[in-house]
Amino acid sequence: MTSDKKVCPRCKGSKIIAGQCECNAEWRGTDGNESINDCICEPDTECPECKGKGYIQ
Repeated sequence: MTSDKKVCPRCKGSKIIAGQCECNAEWRGTDGNESINDCICEPDTECPECKGKGYIQ
């Protein structure tokens, strides 16, 4: 039996795309616990190309 599935090139089979983080000391603030937070991160998202399957048929 031949498999018609190909690993998704966009997410490389991981099913999700990790959110990117960007850090800048000029954005420095506190999160209420007195810890320093100077990064802004996007949330992880389901791969739109393979719909979270990790492969393309």
